[in-house]
Amino acid sequence: MSRSGLAGNTCCSSKTLLMCNEQNPPGVSHDDHIVLFDGVCKLCSFWARFLIRHDREQRYKLATVQSEEGKAILSWAALPTSYYDTLVYVHGGKFYVRSTAVIKIVAGLPFPWRFAVIAWLIPKPLRDWIYDRIAQNRYSIFGKYDRCVLPEPDHMKRFLNAK
Repeated sequence: MSRSGLAGNTCCSSKTLLMCNEQNPPGVSHDDHIVLFDGVCKLCSFWARFLIRHDREQRYKLATVQSEEGKAILSWAALPTSYYDTLVYVHGGKFYVRSTAVIKIVAGLPFPWRFAVIAWLIPKPLRDWIYDRIAQNRYSIFGKYDRCVLPEPDHMKRFLNAK
């Protein structure tokens, strides 16, 4: 059986960029662009605020991996729910992790951020190696909050659980 639990699913790959699935994660439509991030990580929270500020089309919805919505999506993607070592981007029944997730997200931002897609030219093993070094040391380098930081009131609608 494949990583997604679907026998014979040839889109799935171990530990890396994407998974194809016949269904969307719980509470997510096929057209949603979901970004999961570690809500206690100061670097990850900065990234979420960066997305809110620069995503003028409000394409991306955010969720922390610690939230119920985030955990449900992690379970759907067969990713760990007890520790978090990657950003996750979900769109169209697929999920992307590590450097691929970052590049795909930045590709959806307006000028000048869109030019960061030039990172596709860097071989994936090197991109992911760099990503992993930052992810493994993010708390010691950038710090950690005691608990998930609540979004500012005007940012609430950008989160997956917003009503």
